[in-house]
Amino acid sequence: MSEPVIRILIVDDDALVRSGLSLILGGAPDLKVVAQAGNGREGLLAVAEHRPDVVLMDIRMPVMDGIEATTQLLKRAEPPQVIVLTTFGADDYVVRALAAGASGFLLKDTAPEDIVDAIRKVVAGEPMLSPAVTTSLIQQITQQSPERAHAALDRLALLTEREHDVAVAVGQGLSNAEIAQELFLSVPTVKAHIGRLFTKLGVENRVQIALCVHDAGLT
Repeated sequence: MSEPVIRILIVDDDALVRSGLSLILGGAPDLKVVAQAGNGREGLLAVAEHRPDVVLMDIRMPVMDGIEATTQLLKRAEPPQVIVLTTFGADDYVVRALAAGASGFLLKDTAPEDIVDAIRKVVAGEPMLSPAVTTSLIQQITQQSPERAHAALDRLALLTEREHDVAVAVGQGLSNAEIAQELFLSVPTVKAHIGRLFTKLGVENRVQIALCVHDAGLT
């Protein structure tokens, strides 16, 4: 039986970027670009029409930027995964996009095979953020906002000891399999813990768990 095809929407105001990504993703048998959009507002309309599994979302765009589009998109029922497209110089924008609920980010000069791999990982519920880069990004807001650290610690205090351990491991960028090995748990048990973390921490994805952990100064 063939693997299910992952449906992708590309939202970027640069037509060359959209074309390049389409060519890259079109070469993978399990990926299909179902639509393109030139700004966030068009992206929201395209999501409603084409119902993609993953949206590759640029940040700086006219009419509606990627942060606002991501925020609106993730308020919808059963939204797609959102991966932010960025240049590394836009750190503040990336952090805001992750806080809005994006599943991660890709640099625009990422190698083609890594872009394909990142999309597959996000659909599978695995992290696709570099731990070192993620830490660098998130430290910007934790250092500037001490109150965030107190709020994060209060949220983490609601967890059991094992849930706390899993949350910290997610914050370190570990996959489910790596967490299972590190904490001597089964992968299904790790997934169950992460599901409870979503509820207890009031988050929607692993990135927001990582944000909370980093805000608390635990990684």
